[in-house]
Amino acid sequence: MADDVVLVERDGRTAWITLNRPDRLNAMNTALLHRFGEVVDELGADPEVSVLVIRGAGRAFSAGYDLKPDESEIAEERTTVSDFDRILGHIRLFERLWDLPKPVIAAVHGYCLAGATQLCIYTDITVVADNAKVGWPSIPVGGGLISPMWSFLVGPKRAKQMSFVAGSQVSGSTSADWGWANYAVPEAELWDNVAALAADIAKVPLDILRMKKYSINRVAEIQGFRSAMSMGAETDALLHFSPAVLELSQLIRDKGLKGAIAEFQG
Repeated sequence: MADDVVLVERDGRTAWITLNRPDRLNAMNTALLHRFGEVVDELGADPEVSVLVIRGAGRAFSAGYDLKPDESEIAEERTTVSDFDRILGHIRLFERLWDLPKPVIAAVHGYCLAGATQLCIYTDITVVADNAKVGWPSIPVGGGLISPMWSFLVGPKRAKQMSFVAGSQVSGSTSADWGWANYAVPEAELWDNVAALAADIAKVPLDILRMKKYSINRVAEIQGFRSAMSMGAETDALLHFSPAVLELSQLIRDKGLKGAIAEFQG
């Protein structure tokens, strides 16, 4: 069932949201994103929940947006404007985390790639396993969507370093040193560490947490966070209709994602 792609567990006032497509490294397809939005809204409105924690099932947090030809929106026929609307929809979904009146923590292990790094940027706190792999898509079928988000946290030079090389990755420890994540811990300690952090946060009354989050978010928004995030939908939609990206998209349809990556990187 579609509901199974996102699991919810409660532990006191902490709600654990698990992305549950482990056979696809929790790649985000339409069904997962839709259910994820429903779950976030439900828990956001629940007065018995003070903190949300997002994690991934199996070997990874998430490999990003699903580019498998028979499941991905990459296979659809679109116009530039409808593509813009589609991408903006993803951003608006993640903005629900930013606007949620309670803290959201991302607990990252294994792979956290491409669009999954966007999701984490919209959370309030990111705790990462020190051996995690955090990075970019393995094949450059877009541009300008992820980079501005990274730039806001790690600076433009490091964002360019990651963006200019397809498939670039850094370790969880490096992502924390750069400021993309709050801190890194050994993978074996990740869940317990995050559970303890969430429990400490949940001791603070919800109204106080809400206003603390709002006030800090306002500082980031004054600095341009929200507009910079939305801007990526424009540049990505434009690039999706460039000859280079159209060629790579067709390569994915013809050879599958793994075959396309192998040919591109070869």
